[in-house]
Amino acid sequence: MPRIPVRTGTTLNYEITGDGEPLLLIMGTSGAVPLWGEVVSRLAQTHRVIAYDNRGLGGSDRGTGPISVASLAEDASALLEALEVPKAHAMGWSLGSAIVQELALAHPDQVASALLYATWGRADGFQRSVLTALRLPYVHRDMESALASAGLAFSPQLLDHPDFAQMLAPMLPAFPQNEEQMQVTVEQWDADLAHDSIDRLGAITAPTLVVVGEQDLLTPPWQARKVADAIPGARYELVTGPGSSHGMHIERPEDLTKIVTGFLGEHAMAG
Repeated sequence: MPRIPVRTGTTLNYEITGDGEPLLLIMGTSGAVPLWGEVVSRLAQTHRVIAYDNRGLGGSDRGTGPISVASLAEDASALLEALEVPKAHAMGWSLGSAIVQELALAHPDQVASALLYATWGRADGFQRSVLTALRLPYVHRDMESALASAGLAFSPQLLDHPDFAQMLAPMLPAFPQNEEQMQVTVEQWDADLAHDSIDRLGAITAPTLVVVGEQDLLTPPWQARKVADAIPGARYELVTGPGSSHGMHIERPEDLTKIVTGFLGEHAMAG
């Protein structure tokens, strides 16, 4: 994957796949690009998909300064500038969805549409409990426990699948690989817990899709619904049934792609 220096003082690792209107994919907490699984190749059939590693994870440098949702949104903005992409559709998963919210608020001219997958606007008590529990193994640099607790992102059906370990194996390189990356992940969990956009979301002008699975324990459907209700004209899509987890793009890639490409098709960029 190529790397590019950006104006926010870091160098980001990215890949571009496919042709068509640009679609920026923003990864969730602790993950690098391979954690998107087959969704990248599916979306690349209709769009020019730009996927990248958030600062300090995967192949991207940490750079200096605090990590917050707003600072990560500046990285996303800076990446589009560095790649000379004036405007793109922006799709974020989990932490990535919070980053898309801040990107759409701070840089509306860069966002053709906002796709918020597994999202929230302000953590409630239940969500704070889940995120705090997931954060703790990274604080103690206990990768075994971190991966075990990451199972909360998947459905009961997948976790009980006899081949679950084999299915997850190719994605292990997408998780933090060393002490520095585990520390960055702690900072990302802190950014998740501090994220608070709910009172500002009404200012988002980009066409917005909010999609969530009914089995999502990390960003529960009622949290995603609040986001959709706060953004003028936003579409809310609840995916139900087995595999409708926080990791739905891994469990139900075909269904998620269909929802996303359908929305993007209705909101093609002018000109």
